[in-house]
Amino acid sequence: MKGLVGCRAGRVATVLAGLWLLLAPLAHALEMVDDRGVRVMLAQSPQRIVSVLPSLTETVCALGRCSRLVGVDRYSNFPESVRKLPRVGGGLDPSIEAIVALRPDLVLLAASSPAAARLESLGLKVVALEPKNYADARRVLLQLGVLLSVTDAPQLWAGIEAGVDAATRSLAPSIRGKRIYFEVNSGPYAAGADSFLGETLTRLGVVNIVPAGMGPFPKINPEFVVRADPDLIMVGDTNFAGMKQRPGWSNMRAIRYDRVCVFPPAQSDVMVRPGPRMAEAARAMALCLSRHLP
Repeated sequence: MKGLVGCRAGRVATVLAGLWLLLAPLAHALEMVDDRGVRVMLAQSPQRIVSVLPSLTETVCALGRCSRLVGVDRYSNFPESVRKLPRVGGGLDPSIEAIVALRPDLVLLAASSPAAARLESLGLKVVALEPKNYADARRVLLQLGVLLSVTDAPQLWAGIEAGVDAATRSLAPSIRGKRIYFEVNSGPYAAGADSFLGETLTRLGVVNIVPAGMGPFPKINPEFVVRADPDLIMVGDTNFAGMKQRPGWSNMRAIRYDRVCVFPPAQSDVMVRPGPRMAEAARAMALCLSRHLP
């Protein structure tokens, strides 16, 4: 009888071991819905990643997984280590051949990128994420934390929030309510109140002249800015050229009193990327406000 029981126990143990071997890979499987609404499943945390959006590149690195990047877009330039990686074009015109040649097990790109369907048709896993506001940036950070098996992503976000709050506290009460225009591109495209830049301005206690409802980054009529007559203008140096020569702009208070913050290229990159350097952007904006407003 003891022998029979031992034999049965052995068979049960063998069956359980077999089930474990079958289920173990599933225990590590990862599943998420990206910003296209597409459900993506990965057998394990990706080890070879191509990122075709600078904010996603920076987020991967902030999560401590920079070593998993094998290729990036032409605009990804932070941290310094990514400058040495192969370039696969831009977000709107990536080289499919270059991406495939890198043999990635995951491609990160913007939801607006036209390359997703083509890459998926070639058998590559694609996750499309495109943060436009604080809620998006937090969600993307936490989603990538799960995909990359990083447990301290919530703490990283808490640090970003704390940095923005500190920038707000650094400002004098007299700055509250000042009216600001932030130009992100000489189209001109502005940072709307619904964008992460607009949300940062609100958290700093100032007023964005581009109201909510116009979209995150609307193209606007230059006359709109003239009529609004902001107290201060924020703009990158590549977009500043010719601004003063626009019809009517020389009469605006911001131009007359030289209340224009012109951010150099490296700082402009920080400003326009909704990712782990958002607190740094808030500090730069707070410094601009303190230096230029009475």
